[in-house]
Formats: sequence, structure tokens, C-alpha cells
Amino acid sequence: MASTSRQSLTRFAWLSIAAALATIALKGFAWWLTGSVGLLSDALESLVNLTAAVLALWLLKVAALPPDEEHHFGHSKAEYFASGIEGAFILAAAAGIAVTSVPRLVEPEPLEQVGWGLAVSTLAALVNLVVGQVLIRAGRAHHSIALEADGHHLMTDVWTSVGVIVGVALVSATGWLRLDPLIALAVACQICFTALRLMWRSVDGLMDRSLTPAERDRVQAILDRHRSTGVDYHALRTRQAGHRRFVYFHLLVPGTWSVEQGHDLLENIEEEIRANLPYATVIAHLEPLESPSSYKDLHLDR
Repeated sequence: MASTSRQSLTRFAWLSIAAALATIALKGFAWWLTGSVGLLSDALESLVNLTAAVLALWLLKVAALPPDEEHHFGHSKAEYFASGIEGAFILAAAAGIAVTSVPRLVEPEPLEQVGWGLAVSTLAALVNLVVGQVLIRAGRAHHSIALEADGHHLMTDVWTSVGVIVGVALVSATGWLRLDPLIALAVACQICFTALRLMWRSVDGLMDRSLTPAERDRVQAILDRHRSTGVDYHALRTRQAGHRRFVYFHLLVPGTWSVEQGHDLLENIEEEIRANLPYATVIAHLEPLESPSSYKDLHLDR
């Protein structure tokens, strides 16, 4: 059931692909009208958007695959590769923008049909704005780093477009032709920061980062409520892999309890955690409260 739900997220990736195709056509037309390298740089970044959207579509499908004999904990980490590779593509686009802009900085060329070019580019920015917000909200709602990264990338494209539009308008108003390639170079620097941020987030995720403080607090609140029944817990460990959350802990119960009594309580606690933490896998270990050996694993590295 969860796998089917994750597969349905691919519709957002298809939306991103459609938006990328539309903005490439619009921005390419705006560049053809004006000859602005600023608008060309904007169009080149949309090519990266298209590549990233196709990559996100594929990796969302991979991440939704259920666990198998070779991947017992599922494939959810595949989403980290989407944002990491996307960051690499953005760096390549930045290099392309710089290569295109430097000759224009040395030998500036006049812009043509600025009004129509800006109108078309503004329409493309509006498309990215709407789709970017949809992807970010969907990514947060469904705990998908791939969708969220794609949405943030589109929003970066929006602000890039705004900067380019303002720059082209200023060139038209002031006649200072070198302002166009200078803004294009500024765009290249700006998207480099976006690329590095996406790549770092991917690496951090692949390193099995623990859950957010808010999510850990929710787990601890559930465990703390059961302390009043004469039980305790320790060795709480958490990690996340894409949309999946993993929670590990040891539940200490009185040694006089039967195995069935301890197991029933453990099942109830696990069900509470899963109900409060979407896509959570809970793995717990039952130990006797009075045994000294139960306290040998309090540290992270036993």
C-alpha cells in the first residue's frame, strides 16, 4: 500500500518535466528575440531543470520499490541521488553560462526586441513559480527529498529569471551593454551556491542522519508516557533514509513479566510510534529491568 502511494508521486515529476519543456521553449524564444546572454543563461538553467525532472521521475520510481532479498530496508535512499546529481548538473550549467558570458563582456552586443523578450521570460518565470510551489508542498507532505529539491531548484530559477529580467530592462534603459553579461555571471555564481547546497544535503542524508529534533521528541514523548506503568527504555537510535524513518530502542520491563506481557506492550508502543511518525520502521529489543547486562549498551558504539 505504501509502495503504491509512493509511486503516485511520479505525477509531480511529470508536472516538473512539462514545466521544464514549457520554460525552455519560452526562454529560448525570449533569447532569440533579444540576443541577451542573460536570457540565454536562464534558458540553459531550464535545460538543467528538464534533466533533473527526468532524473527525479526515475529515482522516485526506484525509491518506491518495496524491500527485496538484496535490499531489506527498501530503496528510499535513491532520492538522495536525485538531488546530488541535480546539484552536479547545476554546476555544469553555471560553467556553461560563464563560458557564454565572458565573450559578451569583452565585446558587448546590442539587445533587440527587449519588450517582447521580457514579456515571454516573465511568463516562463510564472510557470516555474507555480510548479515550484506545488513540488515543495508535495515534497514536504510526502517526505520526498527528490520532489522538494526539484521544487527549490525551480524557485531558484524563478529568482534567477527575475534578476535577468531586471538586468535586461536596465540595459534597455541605460544602454550599458556590459550589464547583461555581468548579470549572467552573477546568475552563474548564485546557482553554484544552490548546487553545493543540494549536493551537501544528499551527502548528509546518505550518512544516515538521525531524525529531526521534532520527530525525536514525538518518539520520546510516546516512550515517556509508558514509564508510569513501571517500565523503562534506553538506547534510542533513529535514522532516516529518504521518506523512510527508522527507530530503534530497548524496552526494559520487570523480570517477573511473562514474555507475552512484555511483547504485547512492545507491540502497542511500536504501533503508537508508527501512527505518529509516517513511513516509520520500528525495531525494538525487550530486556529485563533488573538485569545488569541490560545496561551494557547505553552508548552509541557498544
